[in-house]
Amino acid sequence: MKKQFCVPYALLALALVGIAVAFYDAYQLYNGQALWCPPPINGCNEVANSPYARIYNLPVGYFGVVYYLYMFGLAALLAFDPFSRGLRFAALAYSALGVCFSIYFMYLQIAFIHAFCIYCLVSAVTTLLLFIAALTHFRATNALTR
Repeated sequence: MKKQFCVPYALLALALVGIAVAFYDAYQLYNGQALWCPPPINGCNEVANSPYARIYNLPVGYFGVVYYLYMFGLAALLAFDPFSRGLRFAALAYSALGVCFSIYFMYLQIAFIHAFCIYCLVSAVTTLLLFIAALTHFRATNALTR
């Protein structure tokens, strides 16, 4: 199968990983339970309880669930119509927005919180891989639609 047809499925898989990570974080915080943090990275709860872990008084994990669900929907639509210009651009733009937020959240952990959360790191890597996959798909299909 050609690359431009496989990439939406990679996007689907990555979005599922992101949904799982963000849902776990959101679920634990919603229920007031501590996050499990594997050593040596043990700052998950410190990050989750910091003042930077909320936007409009909602935990960042909630926004992560929405972000990854939206990416999953875009990827599913791209699997059906891999050459749709609007869908290709939306996946690229939305994943780029996610990378910007991931960079911002990593900056906060380094500069202000002084702790790291493994779930934030996994989410940042997943978001970066989503962007790379969306960019790859955009370029591969752009060359074919000219």
